[in-house]
Amino acid sequence: MKMAFVLFDGMTTLDFAGFFEAITWMGILGAKENVTWDFCSNKEEITDDRGLTVKARHVYPDLSGYDLLFVPGGFSTRSLRFDSAFITWLQTSAKVTYKASVCTGALLLGAAGFLHEKKATTNPSAYDLLTPYCSEVVKKRIVRDGNLFTGGGVSASIDLGLFVIESLTDSHFVQQVQQKMDYPYYQAGQLSNVNLE
Repeated sequence: MKMAFVLFDGMTTLDFAGFFEAITWMGILGAKENVTWDFCSNKEEITDDRGLTVKARHVYPDLSGYDLLFVPGGFSTRSLRFDSAFITWLQTSAKVTYKASVCTGALLLGAAGFLHEKKATTNPSAYDLLTPYCSEVVKKRIVRDGNLFTGGGVSASIDLGLFVIESLTDSHFVQQVQQKMDYPYYQAGQLSNVNLE
């Protein structure tokens, strides 16, 4: 499984870091074979919404070769969704099997056309902005519609990462990850309460 983590100026690092910390345990603990990940961006160096600078090795890569695409949020998504070069780049992931976002990262997935006829969620402060992009804004912390996973506000990142792990493996494995992360708050075995398929 090859994963692409999209980074951009003004992103909220916890949106990215919580999901990243959780999901990469699939590779560390061997739940899937050949688990790899790349940090992908529209520029070599980005600065998050608190001033942290991050370097990305993959600038505007073709995203079509990945199995999972992850997009964090941040206030800058509100303007970035109108950046045609950035959105065109995201659209190269059209055939990527799994797509996930946390917070207002859903706005970018929506602007790329990936939420059409899908149910999704985002940060509660951006429900109205998400509405034009999807069939229904679901006011929940985690929403799954097929192979599309969206999470709510910033701290939902960890829970969404664990939810995706459980969806791709099983409740026993996600509990192992929770132990490694010392994170007892996620309730394994609740997939049927979230799936909208």
